[in-house]
Order: sequence, then structure tokens, then C-alpha cells
Amino acid sequence: MTIEVKVNDSSLPLRRDVKLLGKMLGDILINHSGSALFDKVEKIRLMCKTLREHFDQSIYDALKEEISSLDAPMRKQVIRAFSMYFHLINAAEQNHRMRRRRQYQLQEERVVQPASIESAILLLKENNIEEDVIQNTLNTLSLELVITAHPTEATKRSILEIQQRIAEILKNLDHPLLTRRERKKLEESLFNEVSILWQTDELRQNKPTVLDEVRNGLYYFDQTLFEVLPEIHQEVAECLEKNFTNAQWEVPNFLRFGSWIGGDRDGNPNVTHDITWETLKKQRRLVLKKYKNALVDLMKRYSHSTSRVEVSNDLLTLIEQEDTYLTDDKKWPNKGEAYRRAFAIIIERVKQVGKTDLGYKSADELLEDLNVIKRSLKKHHPSAHELKTIQKLIRQVQLFGFHLATLDIRNHSGEHEAAMTEILRKVSITENYAGLSEEEKLKILQNILLDPRPLLLLNEDYSAETQEMIKVFQTIKKAHEEFGKRAISVYLVSMTKSPSDLLEVLVFAKEAGIYRLHADGTLESHLHVAPLLETIDDLTAGPKIMETLFEMPVYRNHLQILGDQQEIMLGYSDGSKDGGTLTANWKLYKAQIEIHEMAKRYQIGLKFFHGRGGSLGRGGGPLNKSILSQPAETIGDGVKITEQGEVLSSRYLLEDIAYRSLEQATSTLLLAVTHISKEAEQGFQRDPIWVETIEEISSLALTKYQSLVFGDPDFLTYFTEATPLRELGDLNIGSRPMSRKNQGRFEDLRAIPWVFAWTQSRQLLPAWYAAGTGLAGFVGKGEQNLHILQDMYEKWPFFRSTIDNLQMALMKADITTAREYLSLVEDQTISERIFTNILEEYERTKEILLRITGDKELLDHTPNIKESVFRRNPYVDPLNFLQVELIKELRNQGGSNEDLLIEVLLTISGISAGLRNTG
Repeated sequence: MTIEVKVNDSSLPLRRDVKLLGKMLGDILINHSGSALFDKVEKIRLMCKTLREHFDQSIYDALKEEISSLDAPMRKQVIRAFSMYFHLINAAEQNHRMRRRRQYQLQEERVVQPASIESAILLLKENNIEEDVIQNTLNTLSLELVITAHPTEATKRSILEIQQRIAEILKNLDHPLLTRRERKKLEESLFNEVSILWQTDELRQNKPTVLDEVRNGLYYFDQTLFEVLPEIHQEVAECLEKNFTNAQWEVPNFLRFGSWIGGDRDGNPNVTHDITWETLKKQRRLVLKKYKNALVDLMKRYSHSTSRVEVSNDLLTLIEQEDTYLTDDKKWPNKGEAYRRAFAIIIERVKQVGKTDLGYKSADELLEDLNVIKRSLKKHHPSAHELKTIQKLIRQVQLFGFHLATLDIRNHSGEHEAAMTEILRKVSITENYAGLSEEEKLKILQNILLDPRPLLLLNEDYSAETQEMIKVFQTIKKAHEEFGKRAISVYLVSMTKSPSDLLEVLVFAKEAGIYRLHADGTLESHLHVAPLLETIDDLTAGPKIMETLFEMPVYRNHLQILGDQQEIMLGYSDGSKDGGTLTANWKLYKAQIEIHEMAKRYQIGLKFFHGRGGSLGRGGGPLNKSILSQPAETIGDGVKITEQGEVLSSRYLLEDIAYRSLEQATSTLLLAVTHISKEAEQGFQRDPIWVETIEEISSLALTKYQSLVFGDPDFLTYFTEATPLRELGDLNIGSRPMSRKNQGRFEDLRAIPWVFAWTQSRQLLPAWYAAGTGLAGFVGKGEQNLHILQDMYEKWPFFRSTIDNLQMALMKADITTAREYLSLVEDQTISERIFTNILEEYERTKEILLRITGDKELLDHTPNIKESVFRRNPYVDPLNFLQVELIKELRNQGGSNEDLLIEVLLTISGISAGLRNTG
């Protein structure tokens, strides 16, 4: 298969790769099924391409006839052919990103890549930022990225691994000194990988378990993150030393990764305390394996002989422990190779961690021994050339400890309340805690926290749910003892609606000994409790909820033990589902400002945790732009962001891309915190008129959004019938149910399938709907209002990010294709009425966005992204057409035809790969 689109010169190598891969896929189709399959795929592709260039009703009718006339065996292969093409395009685009980075690196004496660490340090120097200011900035810099399993990557691991190998071969084909024989060998390997891809089943046969998801998450730590994170820190140190030669730099561990996988219990009954414990053990096993491999490598390298160099007394003392930790067969045989003797001890102690008393009790003990080696090396190694291999391992131990990634625990506030109600009834404190007023709840909870005595009746029988709740907190306590307190440091409360939601968690922590008031009045507290503010109402109430807690002595004492630091999570998914993307984003932004200002009055430090999804409808977008879109004054508090399952492969599957993604984020954060970047300065200079304007726009958009989603009695019918929502549950992409309570209510539907279904039908409604009404309504009140919006777009990073994301959403949406899904709605009057509403809003939104940006077409300012969308559309379209036909047939048969269902799922997987989005 081939494709021709208007391109810029920088993408010519990408076009070459796509053409090569497309030809190979075509050859494989012919080899597999003869020319009939290839000819059919080409015919459908060319029809779709022609329709994209110029709509022709006769061609459109012929295309529909061509698709409907496919027999089942051919139809399935056609679906697979288009889907496989996207996997190849994704691999080619990944390689092209790496290629562009290498091109900058080849010119780095003359050209510094934008948004690189080097460019950030140079800007600091050009702006005459003093060394102590930079060091203080580094000391407060904090970026934590948290991987999650939802939405789980729709693409199977085996497919991702093939993509990884294809990208690596394409990278090698770029080598300028390849011989003809070497090129031929690489192309043969590439063909074989494409062939394997075609012959690999792209659908999971079974729904993944939570531990499957844990293994998927650990894959990225194993493949890239363990190596890349210390390299980012090292790059910062080297750039500072190069450009500020008079200072001694200390680069703290400002960039870390955490995880939700195995700890996120909200709506997922499969995440039990046992699963959490097994997750922690799997994380430790991986990190110890990585340390052992690194130590073995260092042992091979550090062959220094005491006949040539003088080692430190501390190292000799370390070696003297041989008899304690090593049997004779494990001791290093050459007595003069002091470092190898020391490494033999360290390796054995790492192997014994968690198994015997000979193992290290903590990562700090391992660090002590590694630092003994480092200090000894400094005695004899040339001072201008540090041995960075040992420093890299030290950094890794500092970053990953014996726990690898901090595991957050999350559960729904209603679950805590239900368990607390049962417990308080059992101990005769109150018969119906859940029915009390908030004031009454707070009084009871504070009294419990101020009483050193335990609350639980050890001999009492509680319900299974309450017992599980208690065991979770006991598991956290046990984890602190076994893996260290960094293993689990935050407990998140979903759907926080009142202060009692957080105090309930503290009571459970008290009963497990994580929060403990001693008889002499001293307090221990080892677990941060963070609210998750999600809905529009909760975001509005957020500042008052936190102020109430900050006023409570019992809560303030808890915070004081934790360094007066409070984490607050902001949910982008349910807020958008509840009030539309524009209103949700403004309410999130506004809540941050208000909570930040309020916390300053109480001298409490904040860390905002942004629960962004991978897709635009759930706050997705490039990592560095996500950082800049926050209120500038909050960035210095520390930034924590979720990295959803569907973006992990695009950001962290390949080491070069993982590095580039993280260096962009580091560069952005460093400049924003020092207020050097233009975006940060503008963020601080919010014009009051802008705030008034976005308030008005938000109000108009909210009314429009809710009038459709909640005000139209037929909307839920339209959504469930005009999208593949019903079929998504069979895709086996995640361990968690699609609804919190499986009751079919809109309120219980998770944001992930909500967004996923709209994306599949190419309407992408959650990512843009109602924004046009808000923006155009404001402009309609006076022509000068357009100039205000244009000024906001030019000068306010938050507004620019919002507008650019709306453009991206409209670009990925396709109203012509979306119209095909109307035939799935039983009552056509409903589908026509609601779709007409959506179509009018789409056109309204597109028109006002172009007026604000001054562009002629959407995404004119990002030609690479625009070209990628154009490149993909002729291949996504057939999958959408096929999906509609298949869903119609499947539903007519009552959803019981297994073969039809598999074909539907193949289209869902293919469209996800084509749009690079699920939910």
C-alpha cells in the first residue's frame, strides 16, 4: 500500500519509510491470499483517498457497495490489512522522531534543539540567572509521573514489541555507511518482522488480570525508564558544569516515576490487598534484578589492582566483611582486585534482600557501600574525568530504592463511608454514620483521632467489604516495614465531596498503626491523604473543603508531621464528562489558583496531581504543554501527572523517545519555575479581563453541554446506539469494569469508555462539544471581544493550550464518517435531531477557532501533526465503514455471533491504532 500527501521537506525520510513498509505489507498480502486481497484493499483505499480529496456521491455509493459485498473471510482480512498498516505507520513515526533528534545532535555545535535541557540551561545563562538561584530552583524542582492501567494500551504487548523491533531496524537503515550487503540484510529482517506482524493475533483472548497489567507497566521500567531517568539528571549536571564553570553543582532527584497499577481500587474489585502486596513484590524483584545486572557489569569493569592504586580504608573495611556474607566459593579469588571483592559482597547482599538476614535491610545500606566505592575511586582516578558508571548506579538506587516506583492507593469515598458506618455501628458510637450531617461526622472522626485507644473490635465479625478495607491499611503498614515508606506514601480519595472523606482515611490509618497518637501526646503519621476533585461541583467546593481541614488542629498536626505538605489530585475525566471540556479545564485551573492562595495563608506547601488521560477528552496532550498549561504560580509547588496506559508505548517504548519526552518536560519545568520562559511570565500576568472572559465563556459552554447531555431525554439512547459502547466491554483491554456499579446509569459510566466510544465513532464529542457556543457567544456580544480572545491566545499559555487542543480534537473528528453511525440508532428521528445539533456545534466551533488563531485551516501551526492526520485518514475511513456494517449485523443477531464480534473488535483495535487514541 502507498500514500501520497502534501508534505514538508523534513518528512521526506518518513515518507520513504512508510512507502517501504507499505510495499512490504502489500507483498505479504499477495503472498498470504494472492492478488485478490491486495487488489480489494487497494480499491477500497483509493476510493477513500479520492473521497477525502473531493466528495463524489457515485464513488461514495460504490464504496458502500464494495464494503457491504465483502464475504466474511475476505472482510476480516481487509480489516486486518488496514489495521496492520497503522501499526507500521506508528513504528515509522516513532523512528522519525528519533531521526529528528539525532539530526539535532549531529549539529549540536551550531544548533541546540528546542526544548532540550541544553537549551534551558543556555537560556538561564543568557538571562544572567545567578548560580544560587538555579541551585535553589533545582532543590525545589519536582516532577513525578505516575503510570496507570486505564485505559490499558489497546495494542497487545507482542504487537508493541514488533513495532519496537521495526523502529530499531529503520533506525539502522539510516546509517550512512551501510554496505549494500548490510542494507539487504536489514531489509530482509524488516520484511520478516512485517510478516510476523501480519501473522500475529492482534486481539487478546482473555481479559487481562491486574497482575497482567502490573507486568505491562513494569515492562517500561525494564526497557527504558531504569536507564533514562539517571541520564536526564546527568544531562542537567553536565550542562550546568559546562555553562557555569565557577559553581559546584548538586542535582537532586527531581524526576521520579510512580504507579497506580495494583493499587487503584476505585471501581475495580479485582484489586485486593493481596494483589497490592504481590505488586510490591514484583516491583522489588525487578529493581533488584536491575541492580544485580548493573553490579555484575561494574565488577567486570573495575579491575583495578591494589598493586597499581591505593584504595581507601573504608573500602578495605568493607572487604573485611567477606567471611560474614560470602562462602568461599562466592569470594572473588584475586585478593588484589579490591573493587571486585567488594562487588562480590554487594551482589550477594542484593540477592538476599527479602530472603535472609544477610540481605540489605534498606536501599540506604546499599547506597552506603556504593558510596564507599565511589569515594575510594576518587583517590586514584583522574579528577577531571569522573567514573560515571558508579554514579549512575548510585542515582538509580536513590531514585528506585528497593520499591522501584511509589505505589499510590486509591479508593472511592463511598467505600470508606460504608465501612466506617458498619464499624461505628458495631462499637455503638452511632447507628447510622452515613446519615449524619457533615458537622456531626467531623466531630466523631476528630474524637476518634484524638483518642489513643483502638477503635476496632478484634473479635467482631465485619462484612467482607469492611474486612478488605481494614486489610488494605494493614498491608500499607506492612509495606512500610518491608519495602520502606516510599513504597506507598499517598492514599487518594476518589469523589471527595467533604472534609470527612479525608478524615475517614486517617481513622483507618490509625487503626493500622500508620497514624498513631501515643499516650504522651506525641504523634506519628506516615501516609499522605489526598482528595481527588473531579466533578464540576467538587472542583468548585475544593477550596472550602481544604480550608476546613486546614483549620482543624487534628489535621494540621498530621500535616505538620509530614512537613506541612498537602497533595491534591485534580480529575480531568469526570469533570469533562460532567460539564464539557472547556468548562472542566477552566474549573480545574481556577481551583488550583484558589487552593494555592488559600494554602499560602496557612503556610502549607501543595503538590497538584493532574489526573490527565491520554486522549484529548480526558486532558491529554504533550507532557511539556501539560505543564505549561497550569497556573504559573503553582508549578513551583511540584508537578505530578498521570501517564495513562495508552500513551506509555508512544512515550516510553523506545529509549530515545523516552529521553526526549522527559527532557522536554524537564526543560519546560526548569524554565517555568525560574520564570525565564515567556509562557511562565505571561502566566503570571493574567489580565483580570481574561479571567472575566473565560468565566463568561465557561458559563455559556456549560449550559450548552448540559442541555444536550443531561437535558435531552434521548441523549443516552443516542450515545449507546450510535457508538460501539456496548461492544467495547468485549475488547479485553483492562481489568476494571466499564461502570462503577454496572447499573447502566450515565453517572456510573466511567469516563474511559465514554471517551473511547465517541472516539471510535469519530465524533470525539467530549473533546470539543459546547466550546464553540461559549466562544462564539462571547464574540457575538461585541466585535471587540474577538480581539480579547486573540490577545488571550497570544499571551496566555492556558488559553492557547485549550484552543490548540480543541483544534486537534476537531481535526481528529470526522463528521462525514460520524454520520455513518446514525444508521445504528433504531429511532432515526432521535439520531437526526441530535446529530444535527452536534454538526451545527462542530461548524460553529471550527469557525470561531479559526477566527481566534487567524489560521486558514485547523492546525496550520503544526504541519507535522496535520500531515500525520491526513496520512492516516484514508486508512481509518474503511475501518469505520466496516465497523458500522458489522455492528448493525451483530446487533440484529442479538450480539450472539462470535465471529462477527471478533470482526467488530478488530475494527475497534484498528481505529485505535489509526487515531492513536482509545479513551
